[in-house]
Amino acid sequence: MNYRISHRTRYQYSEPVALCQNIGRLFPASDPQQECRRTQFLIEPAPAAYREYTDYFGNHVCYFDIQQPHTELTVTTISDVVRHEGIAANPGVTERWENGLRQLRRGEDETSLELRQYILPSPLVPFLPAARTYARRHFVKDRPLYECVQALMAGIYTDFTYEPGFTDLATPLDEVLDHKRGVCQDFAHVGIACLRAMGFPARYVSGYIETIPPPGEEKLQGADASHAWFSAWIPEHGWMDFDPTNNSVPAAQHVTVAHGRDYSDVAPLKGVLVGGGEHELEVAVDMRRLDDEESGTQT
Repeated sequence: MNYRISHRTRYQYSEPVALCQNIGRLFPASDPQQECRRTQFLIEPAPAAYREYTDYFGNHVCYFDIQQPHTELTVTTISDVVRHEGIAANPGVTERWENGLRQLRRGEDETSLELRQYILPSPLVPFLPAARTYARRHFVKDRPLYECVQALMAGIYTDFTYEPGFTDLATPLDEVLDHKRGVCQDFAHVGIACLRAMGFPARYVSGYIETIPPPGEEKLQGADASHAWFSAWIPEHGWMDFDPTNNSVPAAQHVTVAHGRDYSDVAPLKGVLVGGGEHELEVAVDMRRLDDEESGTQT
């Protein structure tokens, strides 16, 4: 599937900003499931300095600073992405979760040691007894690990209510668990907290989702906006993605941008500034399919 994704972020300030320094994680990833063929990065006003690099987690990142007074900042990315079909909904992973846990605890190879950072608490996903209690409902004795994670994903989808505005970046995860309300970012964090509480590596994935609803049906939640889901390490397979907001295993309609321990590692745009007073934020995302002719002109 070929997509063109436009992501525009605009800040409007009540007072001039004298200086700002920013980091953006807005480049779609290139991996076995997808290829980012190009990304056009537009910044207004023009930055005094700009550079790109790869961060600790392997994400494509840019740094830029603006050294002239401004009352508005607009950052736009336009990316062409080829997304391949995802894994099968049931990939035949049969290892029991108890065995998987023993493997992870005993492993001393490089991969096992690297995975341990995704089991520890992170800035936005602390260890919560309530998360372990919730997770235990889905980790039935002798059940394959993959099926446990699928059940956890379905449980979050069923038990939690998607309610924009109920939470923000400062809302503690224990409140999300108590009220069972939030958005895709919260549900991804809940899934991560549950898996880590059981001793399994889990990471946060940021990206986009395309939806083309059947006649008379609503779009999938998270369409036309940044989206988020979680990834679990399945010993027989590796990292596998799960979208609790839509109770689906991400496939061709999901485009990955970045991954990390939680949202704080993959925020699309963050920085520091001097001045500015109060500000208003506007984010607009458009994700559309390209036909063969359109996609061919961008290769």
